[in-house]
Amino acid sequence: MNNNEMLLLKLGEVVLKGLNRHSFEDKLVNNVRRRMKNCGSFQIYIRQSTIYVEPQSENCDMEGAYQAAKQIFGIVTVARAVPCEKTIDAIVETAKTYLAGEFANARTFKVESKRADKHFYLNSIQISQEVGGLLAEAFPDVAVDVHDPDLTVHVEIREKYAYVHAPSVAGAGGLPIGMGGHAVSLLSGGLDSPVSSYMIARRGVILDMVHFVSPPYTSQQAQDKVMELAQILTTYCGRMIVHIIPFTEIQEEIRKNCPEEYFTLIMRRFMMRLAEAVAVKAGASALVTGESLGQVASQTIKALGVTEDVTHLPVLRPLIGSDKVEIIRTAREIGTYDTSILPYEDCCTVFTPRHPATRPVLEDVVKAESVLDIDGLVEKALAGETWVRLKPNM
Repeated sequence: MNNNEMLLLKLGEVVLKGLNRHSFEDKLVNNVRRRMKNCGSFQIYIRQSTIYVEPQSENCDMEGAYQAAKQIFGIVTVARAVPCEKTIDAIVETAKTYLAGEFANARTFKVESKRADKHFYLNSIQISQEVGGLLAEAFPDVAVDVHDPDLTVHVEIREKYAYVHAPSVAGAGGLPIGMGGHAVSLLSGGLDSPVSSYMIARRGVILDMVHFVSPPYTSQQAQDKVMELAQILTTYCGRMIVHIIPFTEIQEEIRKNCPEEYFTLIMRRFMMRLAEAVAVKAGASALVTGESLGQVASQTIKALGVTEDVTHLPVLRPLIGSDKVEIIRTAREIGTYDTSILPYEDCCTVFTPRHPATRPVLEDVVKAESVLDIDGLVEKALAGETWVRLKPNM
């Protein structure tokens, strides 16, 4: 590794923002600073739609910083780069030493240049031609191929320095956490809710999580599984609180007193009431669920209407048009898949009706649950709430 190595983080849709672009950029720089703290001492600043991450000591964990940068919402590409003087000779020497390993493994190469400093005496095409010609002489076994090369050498001429790097890798994209408001996500142990939480956080939303437990019907292992999912999500979402709410009594009362076909719908209505109460207390403005249209009986259009009838907050459903294949693909990408498929059941699968209502009429469901002491049950469940504060493992 080159001692001068640093990171260049390119901004995504933040650059499309108008008058409030600076507040997005400030939030993003702060998020990068927070994530880099555990990797050592870095100077972090923004210029021309790029965040510069420069190590300030020899013992900075560059690999850790590189991996963390790829998981920060708002960053569209990440490159490890080396700065040098803004001369063709310095650029060529830097490329020869910094990318020697890449040249050893390549049969063809090309140079791509960007000139952010418009005062530089050569334009982008001329820079590429000059640098490419000298590198072709330095590495005679590697041919120039401008259409489909094994290696692309990137040269950027910026304010203070030139920067040399191999191709960038994709960042997490989206918007900086904190710019999209605050929501409460209903987190179960399944595949869907961690993915929906990730997707809404990617729009810049700060999340609190709510998880419902039903001992003895659900095990401690099931709860541990959900906490592990939440911990994985902190990699992207940052710090979060998981609110754990006891749900056993509510489920037992529903089973004792309500028609079986409405068990799931009435249970979900209680979950919405409890999540809304948590949201109000946390200062959140929306609820997030992992529902996908038609995936199960409680996720038909009519059933979703019955479920959300009890809340005044917007219910965000990022997976509403997704199928299981797409959800599984995302779960694998973000690292939640292997935990989600562990065989510990959560309270959503307790007392599942044999023939659930798929076209429920709201009035019928309201009437069916009216025999319950709704306010009392909600109050008691909230009184038993515990919570855990999580932060990213670095």
